[in-house]
Amino acid sequence: MPLTRTLLAAVLAASCAVADKTEAQTTPPQAAKNYTTPRQAELTQQFSNFLAIPNVAADPANLHKNAEFLVAQLQQHGAEAKLLTAPGLPAATPPVVWGEIKTPGAKRTIVFYAHYDGQPVTPSEWDTGQPFTPIIKQVDGEPRIYARGAGDDKAAIFAQLTALSALQDAHIPLQSNIRFIWEGEEEAGSAHLEQILMANRDLIHGDIWLVCDGPVDQTRRQNLIFGARGDAHLQITIYGPDHALHSGHYGNWAPNPAMMLAQLLAGMKDANGHVLIPHFYDGIVPLGPVEKKALAEAPVNDEMLRNEFVLGHTDGAGKHLLELLNEPSLNINGISSGQTGAHSTNSIPTTATANLDLRLVVGIDPKTQQQRVIDYIRSQGYFITEAPATREQRLAHPKVAYIQAEGGEPASRTPMDLPIAADVIHAIETARGKIILLPTFGGTVPLDAMERAAQTRTITVPIANHDDNQHAANENLRLQNLWDGTETMAALIAMP
Repeated sequence: MPLTRTLLAAVLAASCAVADKTEAQTTPPQAAKNYTTPRQAELTQQFSNFLAIPNVAADPANLHKNAEFLVAQLQQHGAEAKLLTAPGLPAATPPVVWGEIKTPGAKRTIVFYAHYDGQPVTPSEWDTGQPFTPIIKQVDGEPRIYARGAGDDKAAIFAQLTALSALQDAHIPLQSNIRFIWEGEEEAGSAHLEQILMANRDLIHGDIWLVCDGPVDQTRRQNLIFGARGDAHLQITIYGPDHALHSGHYGNWAPNPAMMLAQLLAGMKDANGHVLIPHFYDGIVPLGPVEKKALAEAPVNDEMLRNEFVLGHTDGAGKHLLELLNEPSLNINGISSGQTGAHSTNSIPTTATANLDLRLVVGIDPKTQQQRVIDYIRSQGYFITEAPATREQRLAHPKVAYIQAEGGEPASRTPMDLPIAADVIHAIETARGKIILLPTFGGTVPLDAMERAAQTRTITVPIANHDDNQHAANENLRLQNLWDGTETMAALIAMP
């Protein structure tokens, strides 16, 4: 029997009501999953196109190309977007990509930070020799994409853009004002980030900055991190003869700078990795009860990592990794002196140089920590210079050290019991289930600069896999981390 117009209208209205109800019941993470699952091949190609744009500091033209690409992407998603800079900066300074989606009646603003630049590359160290020609490989039966920036940190940006697409496709309205701040020189030390943010303070404030950088837990569970260690560097050059000397004719007589440097460095730590430099641990602001409870509840992955990294022992006198991330550290990034291998000669080298990386925790200022190391070197009988040593200085002093102390970034820590933190935790747990809370991120992110400029607090939300070869050759992203990360970003973007 044919339907009357009245009955047909009623059936259509009922169908629309059911559809609207179903759509309204779709959570942001579900919307992201529904969006990415049938489109994984297409989205992987789009991500690959993004990764194919070189993003190292030595190539400012392509860094700017990345920035322009991202502005266009934000605009395609309905955001207001532009490039931010500051007066007086060098022309090659990478701009900050800024985007905003305003929500009528919103009571707060959430800012999403990530960076589009990557670490320098040495193509010969990569399996393909081409760090910006992304390839897919199967690892333990799962696909990974290999390219510079895949895990650090273009994945977070692409996940945020894909989450926007998913929410729009599912007609899920935003409840907060959303801003995006994507930096272009994080891997070069964020030298101009604070200056750019300060010059655009009316555009960058938010009730919370969600810093989307770094890896999830080694168990692949989502983590949420409330601080980061700071960083400072020292480069030490020790002097020997003014030209290389025959080691047979002058060995045992002419001091060898490589040996002197080795002895100096060896005295800085004991066999357990504890730093012996006086006052090195002074001033640490201890963790509070909430932070200690979070650490106690976090999984201990040390044995798994020891096997993965092929380590016969670990430093720390029995402390596990997460505990040690809340202490300052002294690391030797590199040592150079003389020649080795096929280029080796039987000679005493003229100089020996080491680069030290000082990781900081809350309560320790970068310059203070650098000075503690310098004072220690002086206590070992070295005359300190801040410029390459002159002939006169080298003749006047038994031991001379030329020290370059680079500016550093202090550590930062957000209270874990902030009211907005509870909302962030709840939003992520709707996507990823029970998450791991940590007080400190092992790496250094310019949280302090963000918080000063934006007058806000920061929480770090990583999405990359822990074994992504971050900062090394063959950097990669486990693609499942991209899909999981998109669900996480959808939950946060749609957070009330």
